[in-house]
Amino acid sequence: MSRLFALRHSIFARIVLWAIVTAAVITSGLWYLTDRTIRNADRAAVMRAVDVDLAGMVDIFASGGLSELSRRVNDRLALQPRERDPTHYMVADGAGRRIAGDIRKWPGLQAAMSQDGEIAIDGRRRAYARATQLGPNLRLLVAHETRDQEWLLRQVGLAFLIGGMLAVVFVALGGWLAAHRLAGRIERINATFRRPNDIALEELGRRAEGKDEIHELMSHSRNALARLDRLAAANRETTDHVAHELRTPLMHLDNRLLRALSASPDAQTSAHLGEARVEIRAIIRMLESLLDIAASETRRGDRHGLVPIDLSALATRLGELYADSAEESGHHLRLQVEPRVTMQGEEMLITRLITNLLDNAFKYVPQDGTVWLKVSRGPVITVSDDGPGIPPAERETVFEKFRRGSGSLSEGGVGLGLALCRAIAARHHLQIKIEPSQIGACFIVSPEEIL
Repeated sequence: MSRLFALRHSIFARIVLWAIVTAAVITSGLWYLTDRTIRNADRAAVMRAVDVDLAGMVDIFASGGLSELSRRVNDRLALQPRERDPTHYMVADGAGRRIAGDIRKWPGLQAAMSQDGEIAIDGRRRAYARATQLGPNLRLLVAHETRDQEWLLRQVGLAFLIGGMLAVVFVALGGWLAAHRLAGRIERINATFRRPNDIALEELGRRAEGKDEIHELMSHSRNALARLDRLAAANRETTDHVAHELRTPLMHLDNRLLRALSASPDAQTSAHLGEARVEIRAIIRMLESLLDIAASETRRGDRHGLVPIDLSALATRLGELYADSAEESGHHLRLQVEPRVTMQGEEMLITRLITNLLDNAFKYVPQDGTVWLKVSRGPVITVSDDGPGIPPAERETVFEKFRRGSGSLSEGGVGLGLALCRAIAARHHLQIKIEPSQIGACFIVSPEEIL
């Protein structure tokens, strides 16, 4: 079913379908033009033959009278070749009663006006005829059937049908082969973008040797991905260096404050030193969160460092760890973990994502409230609670940096927990969103939707 869905939305499938429809339309158009041309040409030939035949009969009547005309009509009917289209005659009086010929009933053509048109022979066969007035009470009708034309048109129609079917088959086969080859080359580019590792880049570079547009696109894609990889590496190196340069003096300052506290100063000074240490540690945590967010965002799509993770076991361990602290704080934790749910990722980051969501839930849920942690295949991670919830207007903004929820429970923290969760999710090709719920908040982490 997924292959049919992908095929239906593939530009190459649409190109092949367009080529098939075009071939069918062109073949049908050519058949129609040929059919019209043959019909018009044959009709003109039949009209000329009827007019010549009619003129000859009029000459016979003028020279030999009615008896000679009747004899000649009967002779022509008797000696008519079988391989030619049949010719029919009728000599009738003024009331339309037959005097000679094989047509039994006058068809209704106006003899006085030398009218022509198609008539029915024996109620079944069609023929082209012309009538003329020979005298006050005498009429003559000459008609030619067009059996050969119908046979020819059927043969031409059959030839176009077979030829059109073959054309459609060959266009479909050739288009499918070409589209399949193009789709394979495009898929290699997409696969490299999805997993831009060294092997994929090397393979893309090896296949990018050529002169057509796809090869040029492969080459540009490889160069762009390699450049992005170098930029990401440089960014990681810079952020690590900045983190080291900032964290080290802060830690030294914290140690100095600790030594100052150990010197047993007065109570007021000790309180101030303790507050300073708390602020320093908050700055360090904020710095580490910002660096983690930056690292996750710059490594989005990078498959390096991703290994198979037993998400079920990880969630179970975290649930057991939080269960005791939840009981001590007067909360309840409920686990619903499907067995053997695995994913590709960094275990430390996934652990950070789940713990941030759990910490956020326990911070906002009042005592005796309940937090649920669910893990199902996909993978899908759900953390929900029965707390005050998040207003609809804030369900998108809460994932922004330094954004905290409204309400009395929003004190504390700097508003980086959910921003880090979103960055970690994006690093693993996951998305995090808040699902509307009747009570509390419900965060769902699931695979990204493919557009």
